[in-house]
Amino acid sequence: MLINCAVYKNGRKVADIPVKDISKYVSSSDCFVWVALFEPSPEDLDALATEFSLHPLAVEDTKAGFDTPRLEEYDDSLFAVMQTIEYATSEEDELRVGELAVFVGTDYVLTVRLNTEKGFAEVRARTEREPELLRLGPGYVLYALMDTVVDRYFPVLTALERELESIEDRIFTKSAARLNIEALYALKRKLVTLKHGVESLSQATGRLFGGRVPKVCTGLGDYFRDIAEHLQRLERSIGGLLDMLATAIQVNLGMINLNATEVTKKLAAWGAIIAVPTMIGGVYGMNFENMPELKWTFGYPLALGAMLFIDVALYFWFRRIEWL
Repeated sequence: MLINCAVYKNGRKVADIPVKDISKYVSSSDCFVWVALFEPSPEDLDALATEFSLHPLAVEDTKAGFDTPRLEEYDDSLFAVMQTIEYATSEEDELRVGELAVFVGTDYVLTVRLNTEKGFAEVRARTEREPELLRLGPGYVLYALMDTVVDRYFPVLTALERELESIEDRIFTKSAARLNIEALYALKRKLVTLKHGVESLSQATGRLFGGRVPKVCTGLGDYFRDIAEHLQRLERSIGGLLDMLATAIQVNLGMINLNATEVTKKLAAWGAIIAVPTMIGGVYGMNFENMPELKWTFGYPLALGAMLFIDVALYFWFRRIEWL
């Protein structure tokens, strides 16, 4: 689906144009066309590939979908893939991983958004408010898109931090031990997803500043370096959160073992208490003819009293050593 198709000249929007008129502007040296697509059909993508003379390998990758961020250079054009990570509105506890593919040439920018609920209309509005920067060309549009993708990682990380804090608040609740383990492993899966997107994008961004950079990104090294610094901050924060998560998992497993030990102690204590009357009753129930005190008048109440006395003594002793 076509979201927008506009032509820009000297940093300012000239007009929205139909796709069929793109060829009138891409050959001009002082303007560029910016097209945004959302989950396009193969036919729509092929039509724009023809208009912009996109590399067929990049087009095929876009149709097939992506599993990791990347940055590939084809002659004077650039093909960038970024992962968008957001909370799905239908399932608030699940992360939604989408993709943003950006084709950048000297006179065009084509963005293809897949499996992403939140669009990038704000990026277009932002760049249009900054004509002196938009004058830098399609490379600056790539920076603005990449910067927005990275900025959207921070709220996700903050939400994951709060989720960990919530689990830590109930980690010493005995009845929630199993639920805590499940929640901690679900949180770990989300963190690994975010880490994968951040690390892959960080590696790709490193090729856009310092040393040889793609032609369309010339003069924008400081901007892409700023993105790299943000990604490094994210990597450090994610690493720290994963360490805290590992500690929380160990503590929770320790609590489960401690609870199991407490149960074992209680079972052992009650087993000892029950064993005393069982032993005494067993001895006096053997029915031998010549047993001592067998015909003694006070034998029965004495046996019952001994059972009660020993059991009460054991009960209070076990309470004292905190087995009961």
